[in-house]
Amino acid sequence: MPQKYVKKILDARIYDLAIETPVDAAPLLSKRLNNTVLLKREDLQPVFSFKLRGAYNKLRQLSKAELTKGVIAASAGNHAQGLALAAQKMGVNATIVMPKTTPLIKVDAVRGWGAKVVLFGDNYNAAADHASKLVVEQGLTYIHPFDDPDIIAGQGTVGMEILRQLPGDLDVIFVAVGGGGLCAGIAAYVKYVRPGVKVIAVESDDAACLDAAMKAGRPVKLKEVGIFADGTAVAQVGTETFRILKDLVDEVITVTTDEICAAIKDVYNDTRAICEPSGAMGAAGLKKYVEQSGVEGQTLVAVQSGANIDFDRLRYISERTEIGEKREAILAVILDEKPGSFRNFCKAIGQRTISEFNYRYSDSQQAQIYVGVKVSDDGDRFNLVNELAQKGYLVSDLTDSEIAKSHIRHMVGGRSPQVGEEQVFRFEFPERPSALANFLIKLGGGLNISMFHYRNHGSAFGKVLVGFQASEQGGLEVKRFLDELDYRYEDETHNEAYQIFLGS
Repeated sequence: MPQKYVKKILDARIYDLAIETPVDAAPLLSKRLNNTVLLKREDLQPVFSFKLRGAYNKLRQLSKAELTKGVIAASAGNHAQGLALAAQKMGVNATIVMPKTTPLIKVDAVRGWGAKVVLFGDNYNAAADHASKLVVEQGLTYIHPFDDPDIIAGQGTVGMEILRQLPGDLDVIFVAVGGGGLCAGIAAYVKYVRPGVKVIAVESDDAACLDAAMKAGRPVKLKEVGIFADGTAVAQVGTETFRILKDLVDEVITVTTDEICAAIKDVYNDTRAICEPSGAMGAAGLKKYVEQSGVEGQTLVAVQSGANIDFDRLRYISERTEIGEKREAILAVILDEKPGSFRNFCKAIGQRTISEFNYRYSDSQQAQIYVGVKVSDDGDRFNLVNELAQKGYLVSDLTDSEIAKSHIRHMVGGRSPQVGEEQVFRFEFPERPSALANFLIKLGGGLNISMFHYRNHGSAFGKVLVGFQASEQGGLEVKRFLDELDYRYEDETHNEAYQIFLGS
């Protein structure tokens, strides 16, 4: 199987449009991780991602009749831009169906390359279904974003370049996976030419369709897909890509949103390039691999696969970066409500720096504070918690609490004894114009809302924390209502961060 793809990769004629991207050193990461860390800069392509390679290679394989009909694709953005530019180069009409949640920078870029954009659905799968209907209705030629041999071969030229650029030491290549086209193409080439080089797939933990397929032995469709890393937010790995990956990938690593955010900062510090979340997943996986395996002195390459990111998203990414780097602890601490308590607490944390402090007077005896403290790593965080406990402080570590990081930090001081019993839920919903208004309309007036927090993160998803006045028994009725509402939610009624700061 790899031999067939090696020939297709070598035959790919894409360099009159795509460029051979450099492999850049990451000296700061290298020093910190005690390995030689290199970045394959696919963010430097004309469309700022690797997707141009596969799209252009596919168009070059089509017949004149197929090109005359025009082409169509469904894409969250990067494949769309690659196909739009390739179609412009070849004088072909292109239609791109994009989810309504696609960052505006990608939509504008596709239109800028001359393609017709159709916005449909909240995710890739809905867009793909609509594109399939347009194929039948308009007789267009469908260009799949990943599950096509010519697409896979085009992406595989990344692997060909890496081996040519690094003929010496090379131990592991880390590749982000959505549908799997890039990783399949790289693995097919690398494992045939230099089988001793490991290829490790990296997925976000809320869209790990390859990991699920590996465990099941076949492609499976995820019930829900997180959309923070929108470029890889795919519910099911491709059939052809899985056929390649199941035998050739050495390992699958999943990374969290916080770890991706930290990798975006790491890449920026070394290259001054700002990755989109999916574009930094290779680097995030590389860091996690080193942490878990303890390897030193190896040559590790992360494919920096894309840089199509809305500037407004950087606010959210920046907030999460310190935690993703394991350099900030988020704590809830009880202090005596009397003068000098805060000063004594500052002395107790020693030379560490306070990064955030939230407090509101609510009790004459005790003060409940929400505090961020700079730490060097997880070990330092655990030591800090133990040190505070030994000094008599009641402390809770909220560093891994999603509700604490996304909502509580903006709501400290909102406790209301008058509420009575309360049921609390955390939602994520596709972000688009009027999304919040539509959410509230769907909630209707049947339930009394006792607490509400929403913050626009400048991204493809909205996060809401809602409290309803309802008893534990009434909460069952609330849950039935929410199931009918059909929004993704988590019951946070017993969440520690909520109980500490907001519970009545």
